[in-house]
Order: sequence, then C-alpha cells, then structure tokens
Amino acid sequence: MATRLKKAVQVEQRPKAKGSPRGKRGIDLQKVLRERIAKQEIAPGSKLREQELSTEFGVPRALVRDAFCALEQRGLIERIPNRGAVVVRLDLSQVFEIYDLREVLEGLCARLAAQNSSPESWQDMVDMFEGPMEAYVKQGDYESFLAGYAVFRRRLIEAAANPVLAGMLDSIYEKTQAIIRRIIILPGRAEQGLSEHRAVLAAVRRGDAEEAERLRRENMRSGKDYLKRYQSFVL
Repeated sequence: MATRLKKAVQVEQRPKAKGSPRGKRGIDLQKVLRERIAKQEIAPGSKLREQELSTEFGVPRALVRDAFCALEQRGLIERIPNRGAVVVRLDLSQVFEIYDLREVLEGLCARLAAQNSSPESWQDMVDMFEGPMEAYVKQGDYESFLAGYAVFRRRLIEAAANPVLAGMLDSIYEKTQAIIRRIIILPGRAEQGLSEHRAVLAAVRRGDAEEAERLRRENMRSGKDYLKRYQSFVL
C-alpha cells in the first residue's frame, strides 16, 4: 500500500499545466516556485530575482517574467515598482477570511464528489487511510501525511468534476499551505485531522452528499479553530 501511495503522490505532483515555462531537464519553473513559496523555502516578503532564476533554471528572463505573471494572478507574489517581484505576506485576518471561503468551497467539492462517484472508486483511499496515513500520524511523519492528504483532496476535486470550482480551490489552497504545515504539528491536530478525513471519505463513499458537505465544512472549521487557539505560536 505504501508503494501505491508513493506512486499516487508522484502522479499528484506531476505538472499539469500546458505551456508552463520549462527550463533545463524539463523543470516546470512556475510549479517549482509555487511549491517553494508554499513550503516557505522562499519566505513571505522575499524578493524573487529574474536573473538568478534564469540562471538556475536555464531559461530566458522572458520566461521567468511569464512565471511571475502566473504567480501574481494566483495571489502568491506581487510586483512592486522599484522592488520587483515579492512573495505576498498574509496577515492573520486574511488567513481567517481564506479559511471561511475554503469551508464553503471544500464543502461543495465533497458534496459534488459524493454525487458523482461510485463507492468502489474510493477503495484505494480507504486502504490508504486505514494503513499508511494512520502510521504516518503515529510516527510523526507529517510530510508523508500531508502528501497523502493532497492525494485525497485531489481525488475529491476530480470527482466533483467542476473546473471552475477546481481552479478556485487550487488558488486559495496554495495561499494556506504554509499555515497548514504549521497547524499539522500542533498537539492533537494530526489525529483529529485523520479522523475527520476518514469521516468525509466514508460519507462520500456511501453517496451521502449532504453529510459529506457537512463533515468537510466541519473539517475546515476545526483547522481554523486550531489556528485561532495557537495563533501566537504559529504566526
């Protein structure tokens, strides 16, 4: 099962966008920058330098600027006169506002997924949550847990089959990934998250759209509650 999960994560991480700026070895520049920003390998407030990225990825500066345009449209960077491209820094009120929006959109996604899918299509996710995901929580392997969660979330989005909703979810999710990585290590959060995700999965699998939406929205609210409780430690 662990091998299947690893393969699923690899599929999830493959670049999907056509026409994205690619450099040496076919690296998707925009995707790499999005991941670095999400993981705070590039910290909020940091400046992105065209020439440095052009050299690192082996692409013309024009393609770096194209990537910057895409990142700006997603709200991950802003281009400031006389300063260039700077990674956006969200304040606490903005983070809570995003969580409020995520609650509605993720809930709708779960509802549509329950309506549009068959029970047997979720068996691999059941196996994942009953095996590897539980082990990751016990071992404190939060990196693998978040990778598994990303696979589950992507499956919900695909099952919902609503491209407009998918675009909105991806855009706001990227803005909160850094916060999610901080929340998951808080006392009891990983265990609670595992339980909540299992409940959502069970509702989706049995086709209970109303319950799936309710549980997914509760999942989003509990994440927000954790953030409020520990905000002075994680922000």
